[in-house]
Amino acid sequence: MLKINYERVNRLSKIEAFMHWISGKHVCVIGIGVSNTPVIDTLLSWGASVSAHDRKERAQKEELADALEQKGVRVVFGGHYLDDLDGDVIFKAPGIRPDIPPLVSARERGVTVTNEMEVFFHLCPAKIFAVTGSDGKTTTTTLISKMLKAQYGKVYLGGNIGKPLLPEVERMSAEDFAVVELSSFQLQAMRSSPDVAVITNLSPNHLDWHTGMDEYLDAKKNIFRFQRPDGRVVLNYENDATRSAASEAPSHVTFFSSKRVPEGGVYLKDGWIYDGCSPIVKKEEILLPGMHNVENYMAAIGAVSGYVGAETIRTVARTFAGVEHRIELVREKDGVRYYNSSIDSSPTRTEAALRSFTQKVIVIMGGYDKHIPFAPLAPVVADCAKTVVLTGAAADKIEDAIRDTGVPICRAADLADAVMQAHAIARPGDVVILSPACASFDAFANFMERGNVFKEIVKGL
Repeated sequence: MLKINYERVNRLSKIEAFMHWISGKHVCVIGIGVSNTPVIDTLLSWGASVSAHDRKERAQKEELADALEQKGVRVVFGGHYLDDLDGDVIFKAPGIRPDIPPLVSARERGVTVTNEMEVFFHLCPAKIFAVTGSDGKTTTTTLISKMLKAQYGKVYLGGNIGKPLLPEVERMSAEDFAVVELSSFQLQAMRSSPDVAVITNLSPNHLDWHTGMDEYLDAKKNIFRFQRPDGRVVLNYENDATRSAASEAPSHVTFFSSKRVPEGGVYLKDGWIYDGCSPIVKKEEILLPGMHNVENYMAAIGAVSGYVGAETIRTVARTFAGVEHRIELVREKDGVRYYNSSIDSSPTRTEAALRSFTQKVIVIMGGYDKHIPFAPLAPVVADCAKTVVLTGAAADKIEDAIRDTGVPICRAADLADAVMQAHAIARPGDVVILSPACASFDAFANFMERGNVFKEIVKGL
C-alpha cells in the first residue's frame, strides 16, 4: 500500500509532492513489460534511481537491457531476480502476486510496495472512469473513452488495455477524463476506487493465479469498494455475482440489463437501449455484432449517463467497428470469412463470440490452461460450431468437454496447422474464427501476438 507523508502538500500539488518525496530514493521495478517500461523513464525524470528486475533471461530482452543500462538503470535478470530488492520503494508488475515472500519481507523492512496504477489513482487530478469484468471490459472501456472524447475532446485511455497512464499524469487537469481498464491482478492490492466504476460481468477466470474464485471476486470488488458516496458503480443485473455485489457498494448503483427493466437503470426495450425513461440508441444502429456488444453499450451508457448526450452515443454506435482481436474480420478468401478473436481467453468469451453469428462456424480453440472448467463450452459448440479445430496445451481438456456434442473435432500441431486444417475444411459461405477459450502463454507472449500471428497466416493463404 502507498504510504507517503506529504510534508509540503499544502504548498505543492499532489504530483509535485510525490515527485519531491520520491526524488533521491532507490526504486526497484519488478517486471519489465508493457506497463512498467515507460514508468521507469518517468521515475528517472522525477529524480529516482532505478533497478529493473525481470524473471526472463537477459538474452530474451538484450536490446531493452542495453537501453536501460545506458540510462543508468541497474538490470537484474533470471531466476534470482527477486533476491536483491534493496530499494526504498518497489513498483511491481500486475502479474506478480503481492503476497510472495520477497515482497512480504520487503514490507516487513518498511519498504513501500506499490504499482503504477495505485500511484496513478493517488495522483490523478482528472475524473476517472474504470472498467473491469471477466468479459467485455476492453470493448466497454473503449466505448466509454470514445463517447467522452466525442463530447469533450480530452480523454486519456490506458491501464490493462495496454498503456500505462502514470507517465501522462503531469499533463492531466481536473477538467480531463481518464478511462482505465483494470484486471483482477491490478485490483488485487488497490485501495483506491474511481469516480465511476463498471463491472461488466463476473465468471471463473485466472484461477491459475488467484487462490480461488472468492479471491478473484474480492479483487474485482476493489473497483468500487473505496468509492465516495457520490461515486457511481454500474453493474450487470443479469449476472449473479455482479448483482449480489451491489449490496457492498458505498456509492450509487446503476444496473444494466438485456432482459429486465431495472429501476433507474439501463435496459433494452422495443429495440432501443433506454437510460431510465429516455431512449438513447437503437439496437440496430450498433455496428458491432452480437448481444454481448449490446450489453457492452448498456454498461458504457450507464457509465457516461449525465456526461454524454444521446446523439453523441448514437454517432459512436454507427461508426465504431470494434477493437482489434475481437471478432475482427481479417479477410474473405474463396467465399470464406476469417475472423480473429484472440482476446477470447475464457469459455464465456468464446460463447459470446460464437453466438454473434447466425450460422454455424469453424472454430479454432486451445491454448494455455487457466484451470477454468471447459464444460460450459459443450452446449455452445453443439449450437454454434460446424467443426472444432483444437491446438495448444489445453486441447485434451477441451476435447473431453465437447466430445459428446457430436461436432467433428480436428487436432492440430500448432496455430499454423490449425489454420491450414480449417482452410481445408471450409467451403464458400463458411466462417472460420480463432476463438481460443484459453490464454496464449503456452505458445505466445500475449493474446495480441497470437492474434497477429493468426492474421499473418490467414493473409498468406
